[in-house]
Amino acid sequence: MPPLLTRTVWLLALVSLFTDMASEMLYPIMPIYLESIGFSVLGIGLLEGIAEATAGLSKGYFGKLSDYRARKVPFVQLGYLLSALSKPLMAVWTAPLWVLGARTADRLGKGIRTGARDALLAAEATYATRARIFGFHRGMDTLGAALGPLLALLFLWVYPEHYRALFLLALFPGLVAVGFTLLLREPAPAEAPSVREKGAGRPGFFSFLKYIPQSSPAYRRLLWGLLAFALVNSSDLFLLLLLKHKGLSDSALIGFYIFYNLVYALAAFPAGSLADRWGLKPAFIAGLLLFAAVYGGMALAGAWWHFGLLFLLYGLYAAFTEGVAKAWISNLAGAEQRATAIGTYEGLRSVATLLASALAGLVWLQFGPEVLFGATAALVLGITGYFLRKVAR
Repeated sequence: MPPLLTRTVWLLALVSLFTDMASEMLYPIMPIYLESIGFSVLGIGLLEGIAEATAGLSKGYFGKLSDYRARKVPFVQLGYLLSALSKPLMAVWTAPLWVLGARTADRLGKGIRTGARDALLAAEATYATRARIFGFHRGMDTLGAALGPLLALLFLWVYPEHYRALFLLALFPGLVAVGFTLLLREPAPAEAPSVREKGAGRPGFFSFLKYIPQSSPAYRRLLWGLLAFALVNSSDLFLLLLLKHKGLSDSALIGFYIFYNLVYALAAFPAGSLADRWGLKPAFIAGLLLFAAVYGGMALAGAWWHFGLLFLLYGLYAAFTEGVAKAWISNLAGAEQRATAIGTYEGLRSVATLLASALAGLVWLQFGPEVLFGATAALVLGITGYFLRKVAR
């Protein structure tokens, strides 16, 4: 029997670990750094909105392009290289347009690599093992997300307020990740060249949207359910803002964020194993129910141990949904269109998440955080009903 965790799976996992380590070193101090170089709160919001929109839309296009060219590794290598080099550029020069360009380049790198990387992972698995493969990858990715803030806290404890130096330091784990991408090998094409869109010319930027009407009914029903969930699943920033609203310290916020990432990292592979055993649909629904419990609980919680328990459950929710969703999509798409299928979902999900965060901000301002979190929990229970009735296993 061939090994479950192949050479390619290990390489991609290590790439994601070091990349997320570099990214999450900067995540806790990004707003502080941007304010220190003159960005207003509105400016930070616009910067992040443009960067995330760039990443989101480009995921679909580059996923489609990698399928069209029947090549995956060059997209993975270019995407990770662009992200690694762009992070320290934010500290080289602090002019607003330069910072905008560097931040957008970082997110563009994510857009270039996502569909191709996930198609490589899916190709290393079978129908019965994909949740474990994606779970393992997500676990390693999230381990990097837990280690990054710890490194940042240690660095800033020794060198307080040296934010620009931290941006430059983030170059090194990023370059380690790029080094691992150079060891990747292109798999043999899954289809004959005649199957590809030979002679059709380079696909247009929004050509990935054509995949939706051409895809199977099962894929479309799954896609609509996942996007409905994305439309009510706002940024994790609102969870941290709620902790601040309820009087917790900044160090407690970072501590809970690290705790959540550690739970997610440790649970992702076991959750994938359970999903392969139970079925992807039951596992994903279990994740949705955990999410609803967390958001409902956040509206009522007050003691520190309440938040500890809720962030534990939130890590389990992520473990039962993130990798499982990609495994589910991979099982519904042919090998020659898998990067397009994943890229289409990821691209539309990014747009939906931006809308969700904007709506969440409005609800918070108008009605308060308790209404936001309670309403989100109720909506997710409704979406769970959709998955139970409409989405096939």
